Amino acid sequence: MSKLRSDNLALNNILTKATYLVGTILLLILISSAVSQQKNEIIKDVFISVEQLPDSSKLITEKDILTAITRSMGRSPHGMPISDINLQRLEEKVLEKDPFISTADVYIDANEKLHIDITQREPLLRIIDANGKSYYLDKQGKHMPLSVNFTARVPVANGYIPPFTPDYDKKRPELRDLYRLAQDLEKDPFMKAHTEQIFMTKKREFILVPNLGKHKIILGRYRDIADKFERLKIFYKEGMPYEGWQKYKSINLKYDGQVVCKKR
Repeated sequence: MSKLRSDNLALNNILTKATYLVGTILLLILISSAVSQQKNEIIKDVFISVEQLPDSSKLITEKDILTAITRSMGRSPHGMPISDINLQRLEEKVLEKDPFISTADVYIDANEKLHIDITQREPLLRIIDANGKSYYLDKQGKHMPLSVNFTARVPVANGYIPPFTPDYDKKRPELRDLYRLAQDLEKDPFMKAHTEQIFMTKKREFILVPNLGKHKIILGRYRDIADKFERLKIFYKEGMPYEGWQKYKSINLKYDGQVVCKKR
């Protein structure tokens, strides 16, 4: 009886191992079949989505993106075998290298449809430098070319602005201060809404041109900007209504604690 029980246990162990082995083989066959089938599948459709900027603009369009992908692959992705598409390369080496694209998310769904979701880089300031070169600085301070599709609604900076260089934070203090001033304007809802242009003088001083009235706002060098903004807002609230927007030629904030005005 003891020997019979031992023989049964041994047989059960053999059957269990055999069942596990057969199951593993079948699973591998299914996986291999699925992979092989996927390799033979083709892209049935392409969906491209570009997230709009806050002002509802698109500096790059779905058509631009499809053109870039087609140029990179040598053919349209429509009808292309899925096995021929390198999603990581498409994201990192093609799309995210575009100067208008911040991030790209590329994936293929269960229905063999290629999805491309794009987040645009957001312009902070348009610059026309001393040589007449025009470009954007985005919110991260990076260079962006102008778009043929849309003009971003951001302040324009001109005057004695040096040419752009990627390490301007160290080598172009004038450009660095301009970028920081643009950030300050962006963070202040009142100043952002009322500032149309920034002019840089030879002395690295800044003059703002508002979109209301015909006066100019002299900030001077880039320092104590929050205090200068506050003085300006107090003057607008308490002093300007009595005289009106058209009475003043300039509002000078460059002197500590003062608001010096010139009338027309």
